[in-house]
Amino acid sequence: MRPLKEKVSITLDSDIVNEIKHLAEEDDRSFSQYVNKVLKEHIAKKE
Repeated sequence: MRPLKEKVSITLDSDIVNEIKHLAEEDDRSFSQYVNKVLKEHIAKKE
């Protein structure tokens, strides 16, 4: 079963948005998928 998803709204700097879009495209992921991946990796490093 897939994990539950929750919609959130955040405000990001334009340069960050553009860079995430670029990196997500290179990784063949959507913007949301890429942000989720990066945040999961960051949290895992903190634990």
